[in-house]
Amino acid sequence: MTTDGTHQPVVDAHQHIWDLDTVDQPWIDPVAMAPIACSFTLDDARTVAAVAGVRHAVIVQTVPQHHETPLLLAQAVADPYVAGVVGWVDLSAPDVAEQIARLRAAAGGDRLVGIRHLVQDEPDPCWLDRPAVRRGLGAVGAAGLAYDLLVHPPQLPAAVRVARDLPGVRFVLDHLGKPPIAGGDLREWAHALRSLGALDNVVAKLSGLITEADLRWWRDADLRPCIDLALAVFGPARLAYGSDWPVCRLAAGGYRRWWFALAEMLCTLSPAERAAVYAGTATTVYNLQIGHTAH
Repeated sequence: MTTDGTHQPVVDAHQHIWDLDTVDQPWIDPVAMAPIACSFTLDDARTVAAVAGVRHAVIVQTVPQHHETPLLLAQAVADPYVAGVVGWVDLSAPDVAEQIARLRAAAGGDRLVGIRHLVQDEPDPCWLDRPAVRRGLGAVGAAGLAYDLLVHPPQLPAAVRVARDLPGVRFVLDHLGKPPIAGGDLREWAHALRSLGALDNVVAKLSGLITEADLRWWRDADLRPCIDLALAVFGPARLAYGSDWPVCRLAAGGYRRWWFALAEMLCTLSPAERAAVYAGTATTVYNLQIGHTAH
């Protein structure tokens, strides 16, 4: 039985692992981000996710480097906890299809379920609109993979345009598009989220919200407007649970507090709706092959 009182399987659709001796993480400030300025393994991920009854997770890339994804895939080979890997390729390169083919031919290549680029770090708010990037996204869709959108609110309009123009690509909005919870003005973000929610080829992750709120003093009430809007515009069938572990360690309470806060905010959903959020949506959008082992 999971901690929300159901017997449903749980898939954590957004976890990270990294070995700082193997793959540098230059985005981590060792002082301001001290709780995550160390290495994290699959065993670490599995242990912390046990509070949620998680049996499987999607491991997501963290750096735009070609050598990270093969390392993640290689770890997935020997560990059924990893239901899928969202990796990285250079979307603007002319050989995106060949890059994907090489990843699939590598050890663990059958666990590649999606591609992501750190669009949030691109200074151009219209980066996703670039012709070369659009061609790359088309190649991702043609390969049968999902594409994770990691964007800040000013980049959401470009995400809307691209998702609308590429209906054959399955898009996954990470962290609900990073609403500025701590800042308090959600209007720009909410407008864009409604536009994305109107597109059938877009799903969203209920993840990463506690690190957009006040890290020390966040409350459930701070998150509820974002989650309520996501439920209204996407519906449970197009929302997926994710922890954003270990990044969630930056916020008070970390994984455990986020899990119980979200469970409380979803308590009025039907069992079928909760099953979609906790496992069904991720399984479908990423085409996860987890069978009955998730129970």
